[in-house]
This record gives sequence, C-alpha cells and structure tokens, in this order.
Amino acid sequence: MTATPDIDAFTRAYWDAAAEGRLLIRHCRACDRAHHYPREFCPHCWSEDGEWTEASGRATLYTWSVVHRNDLPPFGDRVPYVAAVVDLAEGPRMMTRVVDVPEHALRPDMELTVAFETGEDGVAVPVFTTPPSRPSS
Repeated sequence: MTATPDIDAFTRAYWDAAAEGRLLIRHCRACDRAHHYPREFCPHCWSEDGEWTEASGRATLYTWSVVHRNDLPPFGDRVPYVAAVVDLAEGPRMMTRVVDVPEHALRPDMELTVAFETGEDGVAVPVFTTPPSRPSS
C-alpha cells in the first residue's frame, strides 16, 4: 500500500501546481462557488462547468486530532502527526495535516497558511502551518 495519490488527466493540473508551491481549487462558473477536493462536477449544483483557480493559501483551523498510532504504511513512521480540517479563505473545507505547530498551541479558528511537503515519491502535498511572523512597525 502506498500513500501516493492517484494522478490522472483531470487532477494533473492540481498536482503540477502543488509541485510549484501553488494551491489550486475548483470554482464553479454555474453557481459561483468554490469546492475542494478536485472533482469534475460541482458538489453544490452538479454542474460540470468548473475551472481551476489559485487559492490564497490562507485558512483557519476548524478541527484536528493528534494521531499517535497508525498501522497503515507509510503513516506509522510519521506518528505523531496532526490530522486536520481547515476552512480555506475561499470557502471550502479541506482535510490536511498541520505541521510545525506544537500540539499545545493548536486553537480553533487559528490562522494558518499553506506549505508543501514532497514525499519520497516526488509528489508535493499541501499541508498547513502558522503564517510567517510579520515584522513589527
């Protein structure tokens, strides 16, 4: 068993953008709503009139769980990790991981920003972390 996502002709744009450090989401031209995960139809109105749009990369933490045990390869070697659901600034919710944030610092609605991790398979996957600190003025 592998954690490599299925990359097909439809999702190729999503994975290519991730390799470039960009997060794409689908935007429905029929109902003017964004959605994620990438699929060929809109889950809101069922239209197939969608387009790829670049997301801002900003999100807020909706919920999370710290995984201490996972027997499925390759996840067992990665424990503990934070499995999370984030609300993207554009509206959709996204399942992901939160990285480089201490467990005790996690809070509902905390601001996060997208980052990308490249696995041994060479596929870049979006994860989220705290935004870089802003210099004080």
